Formats: sequence, structure tokens, C-alpha cells
Amino acid sequence: MHFEVPKVKMHSLREFLQHYLMIVLSILTALGLEQWIEGAHHRHAAEYASTQIDSELDTMLRDIQSAIDTDEKKLAPLIAIDKAINDDVQKGLPDAEINKHIRELKGGFRLSINWPAFNTQAWDVAVANQSATWINVERLHRYTAAYAAVRDAASWTTHNATVALDAPRMINLQTRINLGRDVDPVEFLSVSQQMINSSKETIAYMQDASKPIKAALAKTEP
Repeated sequence: MHFEVPKVKMHSLREFLQHYLMIVLSILTALGLEQWIEGAHHRHAAEYASTQIDSELDTMLRDIQSAIDTDEKKLAPLIAIDKAINDDVQKGLPDAEINKHIRELKGGFRLSINWPAFNTQAWDVAVANQSATWINVERLHRYTAAYAAVRDAASWTTHNATVALDAPRMINLQTRINLGRDVDPVEFLSVSQQMINSSKETIAYMQDASKPIKAALAKTEP
């Protein structure tokens, strides 16, 4: 800021104080105006960032629920065949009869694990341009928790979703069953349990991730 001090010849202490007060008031007014403009800019940036983040989280929440619904629907036939064959084994039925039952229900012996694309672009932009720092503290904490859960879920689905699954063994069993060959019922149950647990754990991670997202989308002060 630049101020031009008026070059006025002072005739008394009173005139000097009046001019001095005018200068001080001018400076304070300019500073106050500058702070108001900066505050308005910060509020606008925070509101825009919040709008973008809310939209991103809302889309992600709907995608997560869609993936959960799909996984639960496709998991049901696998649970059904696992239960049926487990009952056969518990009853002590011959392997040949159990294999006949497996072939009848083989359509359910499939693993389908789905998860959404965990996009964080709006959040990343808000952090990069510092507009996140101007968002209401309570709301910012909720956003932070939501995106931390999103990162955890993304890490799980990328690295750990099928870590407990013996994929070559599963493919081998599926191939033998599709070719009409007999398989060891106990081995079949071992693999089917791996498949069920992998799907259930992925669903559980997505459900856990959705909770802080819902909390972040709850209506709060901007």
C-alpha cells in the first residue's frame, strides 16, 4: 500500500493531530478493507473446494454401495454351493456323489470381487492450492477422516483383497470341475472358503470406508 501524506502547513497542534488522525484512520480503513477482501476470497475458495469435495465423495459413496451390492449378489451362489458341499461332507456322503452335486452347482463356484475407482482429485487440488486450510475446522476433520478411509480401502483392494486366495489352486479346481473330472471335496471347501473370505473382507472394507464418507457429507457449517 502507498499513501500520499498531504503537504499542509500546520498552524497549531490541533491541526497536526487532526491530520495525524486522518492518516491513521486511512491506514486502518485500508488494512481493514484488505482483510475483508482476503477473507471473502478465502470463504469463496473454501466454499468452492467443499462443493467439489462433496460431489466427489457423494459419487464415491454411490460407487462403493453399487460395488457392495454387486459383490453381495455374486457371493450368494458361492456361499450356497459351499454350504451344500459342506453338508454333504458332514453327512459322510461318498466322494463320487459329492462331485455329482458339485457339478450340478458349479455355476456358483466363481469369485467376483468389485470395487470402485477411489478418486481423490478434488481433495488433492484443495490441499495443493491450500483452499482446504480455509474450510471450517470440524468439516475439514471429517473430510480428512473420509479420505484416510478411502486411501485405506484403495490400498486394501489393490494389495490385499486376494492375498489369502490361492489363485492357481482355484483355477485348477474350476478347470477340473468344468471338464467333468472329480475333485477332492475337502480341497474344494478349502478353496471355496478362501474365495468367500476374500469377498467378504473386501465388502467389509468398503462398508467401513463408507461410514466416514457419510459423516463428511452430513450437513455442517461451511
